[in-house]
Amino acid sequence: YDRGILLDANENALGPTSVPTSCLPDDNSMVLERYPCPYQIPLKTLYSNYRGCGLQPSNIFVGVGSDEAIDLLMRIFCIPGVDTILTTPPTYGMYKVCAAVNDVRILVVPLSPEFDLRIPEMLDAVEESTKLLFICSPGNPTAKAIPLKDVETICSSNRYNGIVVVDEAYVDFSDGSAVELVNKYENVVVLQTLSKAFGLAGIRMGFAIGNPDIIQLMNNVKAPYNINKLSSDVAINALRNIPTLKTNIAILLKEREVLSAKLNALEFVTRVYPSDANFVLFRVEKLAQELYVTMANRGIVTRFRGNEIHCEECLRVTVGTPEENVKFLGMLVDTYAELSK
Repeated sequence: YDRGILLDANENALGPTSVPTSCLPDDNSMVLERYPCPYQIPLKTLYSNYRGCGLQPSNIFVGVGSDEAIDLLMRIFCIPGVDTILTTPPTYGMYKVCAAVNDVRILVVPLSPEFDLRIPEMLDAVEESTKLLFICSPGNPTAKAIPLKDVETICSSNRYNGIVVVDEAYVDFSDGSAVELVNKYENVVVLQTLSKAFGLAGIRMGFAIGNPDIIQLMNNVKAPYNINKLSSDVAINALRNIPTLKTNIAILLKEREVLSAKLNALEFVTRVYPSDANFVLFRVEKLAQELYVTMANRGIVTRFRGNEIHCEECLRVTVGTPEENVKFLGMLVDTYAELSK
């Protein structure tokens, strides 16, 4: 029940103890003394309409970032100490973290040096115990989108019977999405987020998109009120402002092109990898870790990725504002010259 005199949930009927702010208006229109709806139907409806492909609210799980969905999938489908997952490093670190928390063994099939899936090796590596196979596309830290045909090859293979999890945190900066496979293959789950293109990392909201039976299991296992009213309201507002999203994406894509070109022009940068995301992975001749630490201490923070396979002497830099990118490039040149003396 969500109407009438509600005396069932031990809430405070006098209302919230809070000074009005820009996100909490004086009229308390969100009725914050009441627990949120656990089903988030208006939000799911907007999101399914935005993504298209015939999606319905029943295809969508809303979680605290994509990380909650990753953890739930392991908790639901993997028996601790028995089952396995497969990952393709270099890739997103939370798969390893959640596997450790849930006592799930990881099978590893690294990407090729060009960051492509090695599909025959992946299908050779899976075991009967392999319940989840994670594909990060566009990849982190690789920034490379995996062709949809490669994902479909795995989904349709009779050599793997588990769930294919396609992590698409950066999908809005690339072309194509595995969402179009959701209604074609029952074993596909796509993870997406509002943290990247939507610019809403602070509200920690992610989505799992898949077969309604899988989504129902995730809804059954999640915490009862995992999405609060404030986060839901911000997300709904964003999904009603898609023109702003498209404008911001266009700006970032243009800046990505400029940043990549500028990095390519530097003599000490030996490779700039193509990017389908809002960041660029690049390799320097030497001293990548020292470069990262020194620049961070001076106020410009990137990410050292040189300890991951195929990423020796690599740094990952997020595409910032035009002004931030200029400052980054200037400090990069000056710091490298200083360290190389």
